[in-house]
Amino acid sequence: SKRSFARRFTAATGTTPQAWLRSLRLSRAEELLETTDLSVEEVARRVGYGSAAVLREQFVRRRGVPPRIYRTTFTRTP
Repeated sequence: SKRSFARRFTAATGTTPQAWLRSLRLSRAEELLETTDLSVEEVARRVGYGSAAVLREQFVRRRGVPPRIYRTTFTRTP
């Protein structure tokens, strides 16, 4: 069941499946923002968010800045 999976996942990883997925998506978004010129909307789509607004909200929670500001600060070449 979903509940059983979530319990086992949390026991094994120390985090919930939702938090793990959110962290994975945000890490990939950071990488894309640092190494590509994709729009924030395209980055959101590629990492699995339904909209750029959701990515922005999650990004500000994690990084304290919106994706566009993050990009100007942390751009690097691949």
